[in-house]
Amino acid sequence: MNYEVFITCAVTGSGDSADKSDKVPVTPQQIADAAIEAAKEGAAIAHIHVRDPETGKPARDLDLYRAVVDRVRSADTDVILNLTAGMGGDVTFGPGETPLPLDDAGTDMIGPLARLAHVEELLPEICTLDCGTMNFSMGDYVMTNTPSMLETGARKVQDLGVRPELEVFDTGHLVFVKHLIRQGLIDDPALIQLCMGIPYGAPDDPGTLLAMVNQLPDGAVFSAFSIGRMQLPYVAMAALAGGNVRVGLEDNIYLERGVKASNGDLVARAATILAGMNVRLLGPDEVRDKLKLAKRH
Repeated sequence: MNYEVFITCAVTGSGDSADKSDKVPVTPQQIADAAIEAAKEGAAIAHIHVRDPETGKPARDLDLYRAVVDRVRSADTDVILNLTAGMGGDVTFGPGETPLPLDDAGTDMIGPLARLAHVEELLPEICTLDCGTMNFSMGDYVMTNTPSMLETGARKVQDLGVRPELEVFDTGHLVFVKHLIRQGLIDDPALIQLCMGIPYGAPDDPGTLLAMVNQLPDGAVFSAFSIGRMQLPYVAMAALAGGNVRVGLEDNIYLERGVKASNGDLVARAATILAGMNVRLLGPDEVRDKLKLAKRH
């Protein structure tokens, strides 16, 4: 059991949730406001993607990231920025017996250093590093992160003095995390996000979660989350397993059946669940001390 927990709010993500709920932030102003709203409700960390303001589709435009980061940093509410570095690793094959040519509409593949251009310029305290390749759902889309890509990305993030949040979707990804640590590419403490219940990665049953927790590297700090209706139960599950918490509209758009949530609603509900478990929420400065983060202005 973890009695001192920090909450991460993943405010928008890159999925099709913006088409399903008008509460999902799309423009830089909306995304920044969502991060600040989440912080006011108790989130210490805001995990940021950006979207095309006209279409709501996922984007990796540096100007959009800059607009969000500038707005959050100039606000009077403190929150740790965690920028995604997962965009640019998307491969969508053709169907069935015709995997080639690739589907241009669903493929966005660039090198590992290009994926970090916004991190290099904006220097957030944290950025993500997806620690493996994985099929997503039943389509032909593959999240692509080869070992050499990940080593290159980890080395760059380390050189920048940014803390990588190591995204682990399955047990093999956790094996690769340990490889990066042995290579000296991850500074202490390793920050790991266990991403549960996402097809076709690790399922979100308690046995699988505990099996992964039991394989964490020594000294690691971890969070765990699940998607959809299991997001809020995982607030309690993560704390019980010794970890920290992630909620937000990237992973779930409902507060309860039929009631669409804002990011602030989800963080407030998570804070209520944790308070009922006699858990104390850590603020941004306490998390900086815990994770040895370098705050930039």
